[in-house]
Amino acid sequence: MIENRTFDEIRVGDTASVVRTLGEADIQLFALVSGDVNPAHLDAAFAATDTFRRVIAHGMWGGGLISAVLGTELPGAGTIYLGQSLRFARPVGLGDTITASVTVKEKRPEKAVVILDCRCTNQNGEDVVTGEAEVIAPTEKVRLPRMELPEVRISDHDGYRKLIEMTRVGDPVPTAVAHPCSAAAIAAAADAAEAGLIVPILVGPEAKIRAAAEAAGKDISAFRLVPAPHSHAAAAEAVALVRSGEAKLLMKGSLHTDEMMGAIVPSATGLRTERRISHAYLMDVPEHPTPLIITDAAINIEPTLAEKADIIRNAIDLAHVIGIAAPKVAILSATESVNPAIRSTLDAAALCKMADRGQITGGVLDGPLALDNAISEAAAKEKGIVSPVAGKAEILVVPNLEAGNMLAKQLTFLGGADAAGVVLGTRVPIILTSRADLLRTRLASCAVAVLLARAATKAAPGLAVSGASGA
Repeated sequence: MIENRTFDEIRVGDTASVVRTLGEADIQLFALVSGDVNPAHLDAAFAATDTFRRVIAHGMWGGGLISAVLGTELPGAGTIYLGQSLRFARPVGLGDTITASVTVKEKRPEKAVVILDCRCTNQNGEDVVTGEAEVIAPTEKVRLPRMELPEVRISDHDGYRKLIEMTRVGDPVPTAVAHPCSAAAIAAAADAAEAGLIVPILVGPEAKIRAAAEAAGKDISAFRLVPAPHSHAAAAEAVALVRSGEAKLLMKGSLHTDEMMGAIVPSATGLRTERRISHAYLMDVPEHPTPLIITDAAINIEPTLAEKADIIRNAIDLAHVIGIAAPKVAILSATESVNPAIRSTLDAAALCKMADRGQITGGVLDGPLALDNAISEAAAKEKGIVSPVAGKAEILVVPNLEAGNMLAKQLTFLGGADAAGVVLGTRVPIILTSRADLLRTRLASCAVAVLLARAATKAAPGLAVSGASGA
């Protein structure tokens, strides 16, 4: 309950306080409400410099705590703020525990005015905020249920920042961009170049590319431009640049995915390897502790058992590149029980046995698993599933393209997730971006591909092979 103290009940010397520990979410919420995006508060790299050392000069946050005491404790509900003078004596750092207190200093009966001494101290007893507040105290008694605050979820995209940080060491990667003839496509390539991820080689009709660059407001004068009369020719020429070694990555422009794959798939002229080509989304889901790799959501419509084995191998290779040494692979179905009437459960059981026999290596497999018991330890425990994967999955292998596409888009558009898409199992990684992608997700897709390309070069100098054995 919230119960106020009327002017007549208040005595000089009365005091009240609240205690709060400053966390990352507090800083982000403060910035969201106030518009204060000072990098000293929000940017970990900037705040880690000698000047700031990740210490947050958030005196105003302390001032907000004082306001909370005045509005909910003393005098409480019905208080009217007239004025406040505060001095910020010390900065407040992440993890500091602040006690905000007010003490009645003076009462002025003519207008029910109360003067209060205000003070915030840290866990060491040091003053961080001092000052004085002038309020009109309520004259009527109020006792109400304390309002339940709405749940606020913050998408801080920490996974994206970590991913970009992993690409900082190393040169930008030459990338053939097939048919970048829309503003979105040319912007994706230019933004990735500006971020130091790629060196674009633009392949397509020169007039259309230049018009798209003008529409996007991007300067492409520093980029190599390889003429091609139409989208089919652009896809073929971009693939040829990869085969010749001039490009180490391939990026989809404004042509359809099927059209681009048509140039990639041919054995003689394309980029196929021994592996089945597959697609994976690397997803950063708010409040989920680890990245999620979802595969396949774009290439294989109804994969066979053998194709699923390669899809898993490709996804495990991707997990290794982003630093997951032994990824936990959940093979999804509608149920965690093997049911002869549901082919995906039979495939899951067979894939797990293949892993037991050393036919799929580098990860820990389990399945079939329903989505809930794949990612929720509580759901797995409730159903009595004992498994090193259940509740902790890092790779989600879906039964077919429809399931993967819907799952990824549900997480993106309803769950606020970032989705970086990449095609695996080819001679080089292939970057797939969509017109609906945010700049952040476009750059994340490029970053994943750059990491894969660099890892392949280290593993086999002189070759640019991703996710392929003997290719």
